[in-house]
Amino acid sequence: MESALYNGHVVHHRHRPRKHSLRYRVFSMLLDLDELAALDAHLKLFAHNRFGIFSFRDADHGDGEVGNLRAWVNGHLRGAGIDPSGGHVRVLCYPRLLGYVFNPLTVYFCHDRDDQLQAILYEVGNTFGERHTYVIATEGEQATVRQRCAKELYVSPFVPMDCAYDFRIEPPGERVLISIDESDAEGPLLFAAFAGKRRPLTDRTLLSAFFSYPLMTLKVTVGIHWEALRLWAKGAPVYRHKAAREKIAATIVSLAPSTGNQP
Repeated sequence: MESALYNGHVVHHRHRPRKHSLRYRVFSMLLDLDELAALDAHLKLFAHNRFGIFSFRDADHGDGEVGNLRAWVNGHLRGAGIDPSGGHVRVLCYPRLLGYVFNPLTVYFCHDRDDQLQAILYEVGNTFGERHTYVIATEGEQATVRQRCAKELYVSPFVPMDCAYDFRIEPPGERVLISIDESDAEGPLLFAAFAGKRRPLTDRTLLSAFFSYPLMTLKVTVGIHWEALRLWAKGAPVYRHKAAREKIAATIVSLAPSTGNQP
């Protein structure tokens, strides 16, 4: 099984106009889409598309259609000029815990038949139920992947829309790192990262996660609103939400030969 748990920390550092930092203990699941049926059958604490102590639901991701997630990924890969046939897709995300989840970011690692990384999909969600996915091809095998795209979805009331994301990714192995620098025309605004250490995905490790990170997925949402309140108290300027033109959308980001991935 390639599916696994990653225990670690999320950190945020806001540089301006008000400095603000946070650090939370969290865990994420790495789920190979081809293994979901087997995980559902063999793990007592994990369920796919049904209620469980831990669960993964297709409706929380992609176009929201149950049973269509792999086809949704493949369609975006083809749109980026990538042949998806025979390659594994592994999804790094928070699972549902006792039926609840909110994923600010889900990362899809898309491989070819030789298990070489071909593309990364960054699925960003906000608290208004909107999702936007950035589809970015990789440029050969790299220990650290660096990619960039323009921001297309409103996420935080304290960050303007006219921004760009710089991703630094260490793909899942014994460790994983998802690092994002968000900047505007004046320079860096926000740094966010998740770093985790791999553990096997078993009923034993799931039971340990349940007690080590009690109600974690609910705490993610509570933490978002708590940190927003702290920022508001510091006098950070507020940018009002403007509904996305499409509730679920995607952008295929082109590669510039000389400078890597550009918006």
